[in-house]
Amino acid sequence: MSGVRVLVGTRKGAFVLSSDAGRAKWEVSGPHFAGWEVYHLKGSPVDPNRIYASQSSGWFGQLLQRSDDGGKTWAPVGNKFEYEGVPGTHKWYDGTPHPWEFKRVWHLEPSLSDPDTVYAGVEDAALFRTTDGGNTWHELAGLRQHGTGSEWQPGAGGMGLHTILIDPTNPNRIYIAISAAGAFRSDDGGVSWKAINKGLVSQYIPDPDAEVGHCVHRMTLHPSRPDVLFMQKHWDVMRSDNAGDLWTEVSGDLPTDFGFPIEVHAHEPETIYVVPIKSDSEHFPIDGQLRVYRSRTGGNSWTPLTNGLPQSNCYVNVLREAMAVDRLDSCGVYFGTTGGQVYVSPDSGDTWQAIVHDLPAVVSVEVQTLP
Repeated sequence: MSGVRVLVGTRKGAFVLSSDAGRAKWEVSGPHFAGWEVYHLKGSPVDPNRIYASQSSGWFGQLLQRSDDGGKTWAPVGNKFEYEGVPGTHKWYDGTPHPWEFKRVWHLEPSLSDPDTVYAGVEDAALFRTTDGGNTWHELAGLRQHGTGSEWQPGAGGMGLHTILIDPTNPNRIYIAISAAGAFRSDDGGVSWKAINKGLVSQYIPDPDAEVGHCVHRMTLHPSRPDVLFMQKHWDVMRSDNAGDLWTEVSGDLPTDFGFPIEVHAHEPETIYVVPIKSDSEHFPIDGQLRVYRSRTGGNSWTPLTNGLPQSNCYVNVLREAMAVDRLDSCGVYFGTTGGQVYVSPDSGDTWQAIVHDLPAVVSVEVQTLP
């Protein structure tokens, strides 16, 4: 493989960072959609030229964009989401009163086999799918019809469906996570859903062991072991070895188990990464030291990674979508900060360097590994 393309969404536009396999020198393109909040960009895993982007603003509302040339040019795609099984058809910001509100698209997840099929997680929490490259969207209504829906609550950032994982061995198995409702799994392509929160304990809800109501920050899996899931929760790093049917805590010797992102190494399914921050009220690194923690044992035993990262007077945060890995032979790890830095480690976390400084606050980071 010859290189990588890093897709960065920020509070004031999108940036595309490109490099060869050495990942030492970078070209920076952007800002695209300058002035817009870009919640998420993600490229198709089967078409290196196809990228989808979610942009929004308080003034103009929500738009989706698509690029067919690797981010050089963009065009808006379908701006209407159609609902099935629930009353009404609702357009973004159409002014129609609804008990359920559509605010923004949090996450875009392209299919593993078809560049025209994409899933979208939105706020308030719902799941949609397009099969025509984003021109039309239809709700997978079984999720919002789950019997626990009345118990879902917004997290501090809203009630967003922020994580979508597709099982690479079974396209009918889909995992999603909602803040603050928890994790859910579908085994029939999104028709019906099961809450998968057994083992999660949350201290600030009426029933700490409730079926739903847990604030999941992020989930991930390794394609070679899709039944093994890792989760960064609002307090606690968790692991499931049975597709989410039961979770166990693997926070181990982390200095704090509060954080937002979690990621798994491209070639080592037991190697995972988190970025602990001080607390749910102080969203910055402990003692002002920016540290990524790596476990090579699937949790419990963790090592701080600091080489090349600021170790004093650093008070940035790393948001839930702002960490990713590439698939090069020496796995690269990337993350962006609310201070506008994007870091890369071309050696699985051993050393770090800043690709860019002083961007707007980074909301999301995704990587396309290029042929």
